[in-house]
Amino acid sequence: MPPLEIAVPRPERWDVPFDERMSERDVERLLAIEPFRRADAGMFPANLPLTGILRNDTRIVHFEPGDLVVREGDYGNSAFMVLSGKVRVALERLDARLLGRSDPPKPGWRRAIAQLWQNAKLPEVRKNVQGRGDFPPVVGTREEADGTRIFLQDVPRLLDQTGTAQLGPGEIFGELAALSRTPRTATVFAETATMLLEIRWQGLRDLMRRTPALREHVERLYRENSLCVHLRETPLLSELPSEVLDRVAAVTQFESFGNFDWYTDFGQHKRSEPGDRIAAEPLIASEGQVPTALWLVRSGFARVSRRVGHGEQTIAYLGKGQIFGMNELTETSATQTDVLLTQSLRAVGYVDMLKIPTDVVLNDILPALPASQARLLQQPGTVAPTPEKQLDPRTLDFLADHRFLNGTETMLINLDRCTRCDDCVRACAATHDNNPRFVRSGPKHDHLMVAHACLHCVDPVCMIGCPTGAIARDEATGIVRINDRTCIGCATCANSCPYETIRMVEIREPGGAILFDEATRQPIVKATKCDLCADQLTGPACQNACPHDALVRVNMSDLTTLGEWLHR
Repeated sequence: MPPLEIAVPRPERWDVPFDERMSERDVERLLAIEPFRRADAGMFPANLPLTGILRNDTRIVHFEPGDLVVREGDYGNSAFMVLSGKVRVALERLDARLLGRSDPPKPGWRRAIAQLWQNAKLPEVRKNVQGRGDFPPVVGTREEADGTRIFLQDVPRLLDQTGTAQLGPGEIFGELAALSRTPRTATVFAETATMLLEIRWQGLRDLMRRTPALREHVERLYRENSLCVHLRETPLLSELPSEVLDRVAAVTQFESFGNFDWYTDFGQHKRSEPGDRIAAEPLIASEGQVPTALWLVRSGFARVSRRVGHGEQTIAYLGKGQIFGMNELTETSATQTDVLLTQSLRAVGYVDMLKIPTDVVLNDILPALPASQARLLQQPGTVAPTPEKQLDPRTLDFLADHRFLNGTETMLINLDRCTRCDDCVRACAATHDNNPRFVRSGPKHDHLMVAHACLHCVDPVCMIGCPTGAIARDEATGIVRINDRTCIGCATCANSCPYETIRMVEIREPGGAILFDEATRQPIVKATKCDLCADQLTGPACQNACPHDALVRVNMSDLTTLGEWLHR
């Protein structure tokens, strides 16, 4: 009879370093170069030493000419610093085939059917499944010790046909995507034989907190190398001449509103009165004032509202790349008189904004704006959608107050259709180690319920405190997944998630024995959550199993689709 319990050491941070080949000599070499040689080791706590971060949260990687380092559109979990050689940043969007894009592999029907009898009979018995896709002929692949390299077949032609910027030793890139948990904004490839220091975002965060030189270095490089790319991504500015965009970038200011750790007081926020919730949100621009700037959302979310009686009515909410204040500035330009803001803008939780001064909008942007961009001058909320697709203000308030607008795959249940048969829960359990990855309950509004299932957020705050990087976005799909091997069971992600969608579960070895900590005699736990059935042929099992079409996964940034589903 197999043992019921097995004692093992409790997992800790750095049990699985970023690269086990990093040595003390490598760390000494890093401490001898900028910006690390100016770092004060005394600023780091004893349990998080500078040398420990460099040893465990970084790795040295080598690239040959033409190797892709990062690809535009991928979700990044690390930043890079050039140690030697040169890399090129593509300033224009490249053909997807050139970047080696391919659809992620899906299991065949045979494997899908076999799963019915191959699933473990006991809950939370771990299995590891890996796979890789094929690459189109315009790129090649090469196996290296630290992974598969994808390389471009015709770099000279790419350099001739595409605008690029060169980065050399000491330059840092990829930090914005790593720190904000957003897709890469540009493709970077090696121009020469190149050696890079890759820093996973947990280490970069800790280094920037305690090393002013590194923080200043990163901010300067963002302005020099990434700001124009970021502005060019904004639909309104996408067709501006380069010289105009350069003038805009030169005077653009960075401002942040709210608390980066907004999830820490989210419970108290939800329990407050509706009027108090809006009043507590940091005010960015106020209705009735002369606009001092055009505001552009860099990351996070902001609420657009107008005064109604003694309160505020939500009109819309804005996400990355959306603008505020353009209507009034356009009218100011046409009438040559100051036009007051007709709506207010507030931070929902936390938001990073780009502030473009009014005079630059009036004198540079509007005169250079192509006619095709005129439709973009209307910000969300200024044109009412058709009645059958419209979300009433109470629904918008519900979504904003609970910050469900953060979700890209939010599970919604129509309670008028749902018969509480629990087929969705059983399907999820059958797919995930006999433990369902969601709970069929959650906040309700009229006949709408948002279930306690991972939203796969635009800003997944569950990743903020993870000490090992075990919870991260899949680079190809953007799905937030948990690496079971590097999860240490600290429950930081579960405690941080404001939507209560991550659970800590006791795990078993294949023989059925529960693993427990040999020191404390407490069970070893791991974090679990919805992974959108990424390894399944048909996608989310919960949605496919619902016999009454009562359950759907919705991207909350698409209010039109949400309105259609709610009003069908």
